[in-house]
Amino acid sequence: MSEIEKVDCLIIGSGPAGYTAAIYAARADMNPLMYQGLQPGGQLTTTNEVENFPGYPDGVTGPEMMVQLQQQAERFDTDVRGGFIEKVDFSGDLHKCWADDGKEIHAKTVIISTGASAKYLGLPSEQKYLEMGGGVSACAVCDGFFYKGQDTVIVGAGDSACEEAHYLSKLCNKVTMLVRRDEFRASQIMEDRVKRTENIEILYNTETEEVLGDDSGVTGVRVINNQTKETSEIACTGFFLAIGHKPNTDVFKDYLNTDDVGYIKYEQPGTSKTNVEGVFVAGDAADKTYRQAVTAAGTGCIAALDAERYLAAKEG
Repeated sequence: MSEIEKVDCLIIGSGPAGYTAAIYAARADMNPLMYQGLQPGGQLTTTNEVENFPGYPDGVTGPEMMVQLQQQAERFDTDVRGGFIEKVDFSGDLHKCWADDGKEIHAKTVIISTGASAKYLGLPSEQKYLEMGGGVSACAVCDGFFYKGQDTVIVGAGDSACEEAHYLSKLCNKVTMLVRRDEFRASQIMEDRVKRTENIEILYNTETEEVLGDDSGVTGVRVINNQTKETSEIACTGFFLAIGHKPNTDVFKDYLNTDDVGYIKYEQPGTSKTNVEGVFVAGDAADKTYRQAVTAAGTGCIAALDAERYLAAKEG
């Protein structure tokens, strides 16, 4: 049987939410322990340029920003560990968690900041330019600015796709929407909005065959009409995916209330509280609306403050 490690605060996951929670928790003498998760630093580690996070007048790369946030958390003695939590038991006052390194942890409070993973098509060419940071993105609000005055393509047919296409249309010369079926899944108001936007072209029954490019990044997309089987190429410098996100919350589903997609529900609006006392959530594991680094950091702060107050009330 593994030795049990007892902690006041366990933070599951890193990224802006987790690291901010760690900074606040550590400064409150909660001695937080963090397991960074499968992708230390979260989605921002795949982002080349971050220009919309306050305090970086010249911008910063995602990986560099995550290193700095980790260093700041460690400065206040957060115990940051690689690896992930693979099992939990939230049925008692002490929250039991088991890590992939074999450790069993009993935590008085838990802050979940496991984030959400963007869905991609899975094409080798798509992944190539995503990893290269040269034209593939799953966040128009994050990266649209870099394609100002250029032509872009966006894949998706739901409300998020329409919203992101409309956002891009205000920055880009032209936006081409690729809709797999012969109709949108979006609400009528969102569908009408993109249809009324002059520089958005909608291609129905259209799927991506390959993302085209060179050493400098994306130069176009080869698409196929799934009805006629006709292929064509669309010139663009930016290829955006808006086909959904999957919250990384499966390990908690037996104990925490989630929506039908898997996002953890807040028990009390305006707080980070879940339906389990002493368990809090921050960042994209609960946020399906904004999904920004700065909002994730804000909820990380809220979660740490909520956890501190919960402990104080318990011990008072």
